[in-house]
Parts: sequence; C-alpha cells; structure tokens
Amino acid sequence: MSEESCDSKFTAALALGSNLGDRFHNIELALRLIELPQANLSPEDLQECGAAPYATVVDTSFMYETSPMYVTDQPAFINCACLIQTNIPPLVLLHLLKRIEIIVGRVPSVRNGPRAVDLDILLYGMEVIDTRPQNERTTLENLSGQLLVPHPRLQEREFVLRPLNDIIPDYIHPLFQKSINDLLHELPEEDPSMRRVIPFPRYPLPAVYSWPHPVPVVPPTLLHWSYPIVESKIPRRSTNRKTHIMSTLNATPDSFSDGSTHNTLETAMEYARESIDAGASIIDIGGYSTKPGAAFVSTQEETLRIVPIVNAIRGLDASASILDGKLKDALISIDTFRWEVAQASILAGANCINDVYAFTGREDDWPLTDPDALKRVEASLAGMKRVSRDYATPAVLMHSRGDAGKNKEYDQYGSGPGAVVRGVQIELGEKVERIVKGKGGLRRWMVIVDPGVGFSKTVEGNLEVLRDGASIVADVLIDGKRNPLRGYPQLVGTSRKSFLGVILARGERGRETEAKERTWATAAGVVCAVQQGALVVRVHDTREMADAVTVADHLWA
Repeated sequence: MSEESCDSKFTAALALGSNLGDRFHNIELALRLIELPQANLSPEDLQECGAAPYATVVDTSFMYETSPMYVTDQPAFINCACLIQTNIPPLVLLHLLKRIEIIVGRVPSVRNGPRAVDLDILLYGMEVIDTRPQNERTTLENLSGQLLVPHPRLQEREFVLRPLNDIIPDYIHPLFQKSINDLLHELPEEDPSMRRVIPFPRYPLPAVYSWPHPVPVVPPTLLHWSYPIVESKIPRRSTNRKTHIMSTLNATPDSFSDGSTHNTLETAMEYARESIDAGASIIDIGGYSTKPGAAFVSTQEETLRIVPIVNAIRGLDASASILDGKLKDALISIDTFRWEVAQASILAGANCINDVYAFTGREDDWPLTDPDALKRVEASLAGMKRVSRDYATPAVLMHSRGDAGKNKEYDQYGSGPGAVVRGVQIELGEKVERIVKGKGGLRRWMVIVDPGVGFSKTVEGNLEVLRDGASIVADVLIDGKRNPLRGYPQLVGTSRKSFLGVILARGERGRETEAKERTWATAAGVVCAVQQGALVVRVHDTREMADAVTVADHLWA
C-alpha cells in the first residue's frame, strides 16, 4: 500500500458510471461531492489524513453511452473519467468514493450489475498498489473492500480506456509500460454501439425539488444528444444519424438578416412554434446583434429582450395543443456573451449557452494587448465558466477575432490551403483548453465548438472551414502536440451570411442578393456541414433547411 499522506499532492484518474435513474444527474452530483472530502469522510479517515484534505477536479473526458459488459441484461451505462488533484491517500480516497456512491443512491447489487453510480480509482500518480495479502493476489475474485491501482481490468475495457484517452493519452501504464492510447488501439474489438453524449438540464427547476446536499443544485436532465466517435478505428455510422437543427430567433431590431422581424413577444412565439413544427431541435434566442457596427445594448436591455420569450415558452399550456406541448419542453439556447444574461435566461428555462466569443467577452480589437481589455477578458471568462458549470449547462464556443468584419489574415499559420483551419484549431483550441482544464473548468462533455463561419475570415477562408470541417476536430498533431479540438462536436452556422452573397454575385450568372434571398445558397453550406459531420446546424429558414438536412443525413448515414 502507498504510504502517501495529506502532506503530498497527487493526480489521480477516476472512472464514473451510471445506469439507473437520472444517469447524468448522478454523475454530476458525484463530481461535486468529490470536491468536498471534509464533509464526506469519516472522522477516522480525516484523522488518518492528518491535514486538510482536498480533491479538485482538473479535467474531464467526453461522456459515453455504452452497452453493459459482463452482465448484459441491464440498461445502458453512461461512462466518463476525470482527473483530480488531491492530497488524500489512496485507501482514504477509496473510502470517500464508496461513501459518495451511497449518498448518490447506490445499493448492494450483483457484481457488474445496475447501479446509480459507480466510482473507481483507475490511476494514482505512478503508484502500483495492492492492499490484499501477498498470498491472495493470484485472482481478481476477491477485490471487495480492497484497492488495486492501476485498476486491474483497465486494459480490457473500452468504456474506461476511451475516456482516459480523451485526457491522458500519453500516460504510460506503470505495469504494462504502454501508453493509454496504445492500450486503446490494442483492444481486440470495439463496441460498435458506443457513442458520445451531451446532456441538457431541465430549467426552471420543478416547483418541489428537494436538495439535501452541501453543493450547488444539480438540475434534472431534460434530454440528451448522442453522436458518433469519429476517431474510432471502426466505422460507427448509424442508419439513424441525426444532425440537429438550431433555429435562430433574433429578438433584436438590427440583426443582419431578420432585424425587427421577431422582436415582439407575439412574433417571437410564432417563429418558435413554426420552427419546432418544422423539425428544429433547439431554439437559439439572441438579444444583441453580432454584426459589425451593431448598436451597443446594455445588459439589462439584452436580458429584457430574451427572458420574456423564455418565460413565455416555458409557461405554455402543454394541453392546449400537441405543438405547444412540444415547444414547452423544447431546448432553448441563449446567444449571449454576458454571464448575467446567461444566468437569468437559464433560471427562466434555457438549457444551453451559445457564445460567439467563447467566454472571453466582446472586444473589437485583436489580438488584445491593452491591460484593461485583458482584465475584462479574464472577468468574462470567470463569470461564464461559473454559470455554465454551476448550472450544468452546455456551451457552444465559437472561433472569433474581435470585430467580425476584420482580422482575416492567417499568414502566421501558413500560406496555402489549411492555414485557416490551423488557425481555428490553435486559437479556439487555446480558449477551449482554458475553459475545460483546471479548477472550476467546464466538463468536456458540455462543450460544442463552432469554427466561426463568417467571423474574421475571407470568402475563401469560410469555404475552407466548411469544406474541411471534419479536420478541425480530427485527432492530428499540430506542432508536435495533439489537436486541442480533437473529438469535440461541432455547430456550423452559414445561414444567409454575407460570404454567400459575395459568391452569388460572382461570374456571368452573378446577382446581388439580400440576406433573405440566400436560402438555397445556405442549403449548400448546410449540406456540406452535414457531410463533414457537424452535430448541429444553425439556420433561419427552418423548414427548408430541415428538408436539406434530412436528405443529407440519409446520404451520409
């Protein structure tokens, strides 16, 4: 057994799984409880620590839905992994995890059977630990109450190796002397049904929602999206592939394509109903135009434009009509860069944040050098991270460079094809890493990335990120390091954008177009995004784009 005490600091890898009840809620609650060891350890364990124990989650994997292993007659599991920095000795850490399992709701069951939550220590630094007597180490049938690190079945479980590969692919297993990435790719077979998932919370919270835990409230889950693992070594394409449609509801008087069209409650609700009826998966409500030169809008005014619409949707009488019932429980995204607006909207009933500045705030200059601007960036980053994490709300993080109409040169990333894609990978990747990793980071499974079509890119640059969209999140090396955007799901928004108008005006068939005349040009961009594996496409003309997506999904299923 390791003799480490609470005077030492280690990085441990933990596995989390659930297949009973609200699986996503269970895992999020467990993660929050792990960070409160003093409230969840016994007096004896606290005394053994001899110092103030702590456990800080500093990284998380993607989240996976997997078929059960060993005992197959049970519901599908949700699995993930996390890294913690801790000073808790290994055996005390095991006691903490077992205590949290009981708090979350695990009850005795058959081995490898159903459970509300299952928590395991996979790795503890480079330690090799076996608490069994020396003469009892020839079998794995006597592990109850014991601790083996590294986990003795780690190397045979894809649902363990794949999450670990998301966060520590180059870690060398201390017994096998192979990297996690190598162990994953040496598996004799993969589970073809394994998919990544994104859970969306239900807000507002139910009127009666008891919360006895000393951590921020974890909301119930409204629904989840699933999507294939693109970096798998076997094809995982599904015949029921679904590209989700995000309908754009601009509650503004000056948006580039539909300003003042939906900026009354009546017209906004009409558009929301039409969108859900046409097949939208999520409604994106914005109260501040991002077009170059748009008028300043105060935080209060932006909130007043958005929250009444959210309230109206959540306040619908589900029994009034089938459509109102669907809309009442539809996903709502808030297009904002302000944490105050995001928080107010989530409490009213929103389920997702869509931030074109990737949590760094609206600054027209790029790159930023002004000390005051850099302070504003840090304040925005801290506020948006806190809201998204505390409310367990997914976030769309977009690539941008200040003013959308400027900063279109990517020469520092090369002179030929691929320079803009590389720029997106590096620049957005740096922001995503800051948001996901470290104390207070967002769960990796809560992030959707957006390459920022139409933002600080030339026409050719926009075409590049559309044409090569899959490469943006590919598992490739960039300057000797793994792509920081590898594996993330993508949202792509081409709808009615000006670069389409520029293309339509070219050549002998060229014609000038208003934004509302670019429906079919948008369809071409949408189909390309589907072909490149986008999880979500953001559109204005929902019914027409739903037809395009339906056919495209069948083409590339």
